[in-house]
Amino acid sequence: MTAALAVNFPAVLGHLSDAAVTKYLSRGMQAGQETPPQTALRKVAVALPDHDLRWRTAPVRELVEEAMSRFEDRADRADAWLSPRLHATLRMTRAEAAEKGLWNYLAMLVAPDYVVWRHKGTEIAKTTRFCGLHHVQAFARLWWAAELFRDGADYGPVETVFAYQDTPNSIMRSDVIDHRPTAAAMLRVIRRIVDDNVSRGSDHVNALSKAVNAAGSTLVFDVLAPESPADGDALRSWIADSASMPPVPWDRLPDGPDDGAVDPNSVDALVPLFEKLLMEAPLRDRSKGAEPE
Repeated sequence: MTAALAVNFPAVLGHLSDAAVTKYLSRGMQAGQETPPQTALRKVAVALPDHDLRWRTAPVRELVEEAMSRFEDRADRADAWLSPRLHATLRMTRAEAAEKGLWNYLAMLVAPDYVVWRHKGTEIAKTTRFCGLHHVQAFARLWWAAELFRDGADYGPVETVFAYQDTPNSIMRSDVIDHRPTAAAMLRVIRRIVDDNVSRGSDHVNALSKAVNAAGSTLVFDVLAPESPADGDALRSWIADSASMPPVPWDRLPDGPDDGAVDPNSVDALVPLFEKLLMEAPLRDRSKGAEPE
């Protein structure tokens, strides 16, 4: 959306079906020239309980407006800042976050201006940024990145996720990433790529993702690197605290749910394997029609 197009967002989050997005999302909206038809969308949306304070939209609006102001000239840099803060603001279980309708509602009714600002590029924001899979949808990708890569209450590792856009774009689509030691070990390898300023770092991340995912079909990572069960009571307590929590801090990382850190021994067991897989993995050849290097 352009600055002149104000967003009259609802007070409470809800669910909006994929079919509704398909019906009402126009090219003008994707280009930031039109606002979504709020009246029509609200009629087909299902609002979440307004007595549950964690579904308030105002804290999310404050975050996205700050992100658009803070990173006005470099929208891609907003990801690392916004991801942990969105997760700490929208406190919910993985099952609740798996409902695509919630993210559709956010993108169409609460912050369509952010979707366009962050993902428009030189033309329009793709449909998948409004209504897409968890690793591409504008808000789902941020929340899930924080959920999958946080180390218990520590959101520090999440900032590494967005050092290269291939991390959320490729690694987050892999099933093996649900295993927390695997996620942490992959991030450690990516951190080394960043720190060493490796040439074509994004291609190395993409190769790592493919290699680890392929190895996951024959190797059992949870045997090589056991994962301690997360503390469900701590997570539920953290979610319940959302009723009285203050706004998340803007200039330091918030605290996530203290549901258990990743076992460093399990991470240590996987890093050498992943480094070896990366060393042997072919890099993407960007010349047209070429075979992998």
